[in-house]
Amino acid sequence: MRFLRGRAETPADDRAVTEGMIDRVGETGKPALRVWQPHRQIAFGRRDVRADGYELARGLAADRGFVPTERAVGGRAVAYTGTTVAFVRAVPIADADARTGIEDRYEAATAELADALAALGVTPTVGEPAGSFCPGTHSLSAAGKLAGLAQRVRRDAAVLGGIVVVADHETVADVLAPVYAALGVAFDPETVGSLARADAVTDPDRVVETLATALAGEETLSTERVRARSRPEA
Repeated sequence: MRFLRGRAETPADDRAVTEGMIDRVGETGKPALRVWQPHRQIAFGRRDVRADGYELARGLAADRGFVPTERAVGGRAVAYTGTTVAFVRAVPIADADARTGIEDRYEAATAELADALAALGVTPTVGEPAGSFCPGTHSLSAAGKLAGLAQRVRRDAAVLGGIVVVADHETVADVLAPVYAALGVAFDPETVGSLARADAVTDPDRVVETLATALAGEETLSTERVRARSRPEA
């Protein structure tokens, strides 16, 4: 399995790296995985973009030093502080099977993510407290919500994405409170968890490696480094 580490120069470059990885899976029929620490940003979901308070929410994020971005997978806004670990796994899929197996993939990924968190020193529960960020049914909690999963399915690839809040749970809560208020989404800042809050491992390299191993399953990882600059200088 192709394994991408590191991040590109900007959030936009980073998105291009991920989309390019997914495109290549569709073209080659070979799975790929990316686990990394994205830039400091707030990634808004499709429902956020349609909300009346979206432009206000973007401004509030930017005022607090978080680049406002949009993502194609997932629900409500998610804050990445720079320590947050994100992952994307793409596997080839036949067109006829594109819309089947979603729940099976969620179940398998939830178990893999729980195993990774256990290896990092925390035993999570499936689910989340009321008022959590990016509310959904595929979350893991320990001293608050600390991980979530989402999927999107293309004609040629099934894409699983998610995050683990490593530290900075107070920062996440502080920036999301006004953003969610602008979007009209219920949010309780006290529900934000993290590996740090759960007294688990917070070394970023170890978190990345542990998640990669769990998400790869029986696949052998072939590591590639994402270059800091995704395009040549002028």
